[in-house]
Amino acid sequence: MAHSAGASLRLGIPQDKFDAVWEYRTSPLFTEAERVAIEFAVAASSQPNDVTDDLFERMKRHWTEDQIVEITGVIALFGFLNRWNDTMATPLEDEPARVGARHLARRGWDIGKHR
Repeated sequence: MAHSAGASLRLGIPQDKFDAVWEYRTSPLFTEAERVAIEFAVAASSQPNDVTDDLFERMKRHWTEDQIVEITGVIALFGFLNRWNDTMATPLEDEPARVGARHLARRGWDIGKHR
């Protein structure tokens, strides 16, 4: 999460939108397409997988098949990387650690947690 948070900010996600991501369902800063994509990401990364037929149909209202494949690929890649790094207790680099401490720790995420 710390790497993604830093990348989001570097790639131009406005700070207020970044801060509101936890309220994506109700925040006026997010479009319906963004809301369903975030919901899809949460469901697809859950164990067990929580993507329903209804959710997939809602994705198709806003995203093409190619875009859904790309979104799913990113979710799967980061799921792999998270499991790898957690298992191997890979230390965070300085920049993601700073971003994580600033933006994620205040939400209760322990960015320094390793086995």
